[in-house]
Amino acid sequence: MRNHSKKNQTMNKAELIDAIASEAGLSKADAKKALDAFVGATAGALKKGDRISLVGFGSFSVSKREARTGRNPQTGKEIAIAAKNVVRFKAGAELSGAVN
Repeated sequence: MRNHSKKNQTMNKAELIDAIASEAGLSKADAKKALDAFVGATAGALKKGDRISLVGFGSFSVSKREARTGRNPQTGKEIAIAAKNVVRFKAGAELSGAVN
């Protein structure tokens, strides 16, 4: 696994699976199943409008972004941007403390 202490590096899914397997003492296949299940369950709950709260880690929620007028940066012409739902994540105290 790459050293993630440098800024601007990204951990990909395979590296995250490796880290989960190592930390939890699971096989990579089981870690992949667990990660996929977490992502699927989270997406399903958010799609229904539920909020997911993991104490110490953070919470996922969906909020409505209203329609608005934007500007094409190349031409300067105004464009209409449609309303849409966006996923929000708010880090919990433990996670915030761990990265500072």
